[in-house]
Amino acid sequence: MQSEILKPVVVLVAWSLVMWAWMVAVRIPALKKAGIDLGKIRGSRPGQLDGVVPDKAQWPAHNYMHLMEQPTIFYAIAIVIALSGTGNGVNAWIAWGYVAIRIAHSVLQSTINKINIRFLLFLLSTLCLIALTLHAAMAVFA
Repeated sequence: MQSEILKPVVVLVAWSLVMWAWMVAVRIPALKKAGIDLGKIRGSRPGQLDGVVPDKAQWPAHNYMHLMEQPTIFYAIAIVIALSGTGNGVNAWIAWGYVAIRIAHSVLQSTINKINIRFLLFLLSTLCLIALTLHAAMAVFA
């Protein structure tokens, strides 16, 4: 039987790829408009283009980086839950909640970028992650 928790994992990976495409679609034109020749620049660090290109062109890139951070913990704990045989029912619903909140966070950050709302969404997603971690611990240490 397939573990239902794997479905939100796949959706979050797919969403991360959507955000990658959004980032490229917004950032490349902004770089060109700023006169930055991608063929001539070498290496960079996160945030190096802040203040060089418009903030709205940076927001999808910032969010894409965020999707490479905390969600990696989600992926790991979801796999533990799936392998422990507890990936259906409440754990699947919590995982869907995590994914829905992260998608809402992405859309918010990449459009209006209101920090107070972003923080609330981040807090809610973290609470989902804490619940999944506790459930995983109960499954593997029981």
